[in-house]
Amino acid sequence: MKSIRFSRRLAMAAVLCASVVAPSLVQAQDEILERSFCVFDPVGANGPLFAITKEFQPVALKRGIKLELRAYTDEKVAAEDFKAGQCDAVLLTGTRAREFNKFTGSLEAMGAVPGEEEMRLLYNTLSQPKARPFLVDGPYEVAGVFPAGAIYLYTRDRAIDSVEKLQGKRIATLDYDSASVRMVRHVGASVVGSNSANFAGKFNNGSVDLAYAPAVAYQPLELYKGVNSKGGVFKYALAYMNFQVIIHRDRFPEDAGQMVRDESIKRIDQAYEIIAEAESGIPAEVWMHPPREDVAEYDKMLRQVRLSLLEDGVYDERAIKLMEAIRCRVDGSRSECAS
Repeated sequence: MKSIRFSRRLAMAAVLCASVVAPSLVQAQDEILERSFCVFDPVGANGPLFAITKEFQPVALKRGIKLELRAYTDEKVAAEDFKAGQCDAVLLTGTRAREFNKFTGSLEAMGAVPGEEEMRLLYNTLSQPKARPFLVDGPYEVAGVFPAGAIYLYTRDRAIDSVEKLQGKRIATLDYDSASVRMVRHVGASVVGSNSANFAGKFNNGSVDLAYAPAVAYQPLELYKGVNSKGGVFKYALAYMNFQVIIHRDRFPEDAGQMVRDESIKRIDQAYEIIAEAESGIPAEVWMHPPREDVAEYDKMLRQVRLSLLEDGVYDERAIKLMEAIRCRVDGSRSECAS
């Protein structure tokens, strides 16, 4: 029951930015607009993300928009259908959204956002009207970005408690994300190609030794089965996951994206309540806390990988610089801030 409760709350947070599109779409003379919305949900039409989105349909209709919701268990297919114009809007994870907007697709850069304070500053910045040029890329606009929490490393064996011990271990890796593949190979681990729909199953059945995900995935995707009594969750933020709502600009009024962002930022506290509840739902004995000196080394390692990916054109330089400025604003003692 607890799993169902916070799964629904997670879903509500993820679609908040999508749900407020409707007010900006009211047309003159009460014209009803029909718009399709592709919703990625690992569980499909019976999943929590899709369920909450479905509940909003009558609300949207009252505001002049008739939403046709389509559930996708495969995020890649949802993205491809949106790109092909079969959907007017789509809900995707930040990593998958990178192909539609390199700037917002860089917000999940490894180690770029250490915690909640930095993420709040980042989201407040991106919600401002002057940030819109960064959110528009050709025919697409990122109408909303919403946090899903820090991404942690899940292990089936607590003995794997350092970077050195990752060598040769199998890690469920998003094979479409060059950043993740680079990171896994950097530490000497073995890439086991996975996607958002099957990585949990591979971890739970022992096909891989480790997987990475935010705390909000622990209960809904039953990652505790993989952790079992011998594993744990390494409490170090590898990155910060987000959901993004992307729209075809020519199918919505000019101010639609900004209205979504204005409403979404008002609900940011609710998102963090969900994240906090999910993290507190992981038993204390499951968490693995790295020593402070190790954390400093991990920060340096992620920075090296992040900068190499920036050099290779994977990340957007403007986004990387913005997040660096935010990190240094929060903690000026970081070694990177000296330069």
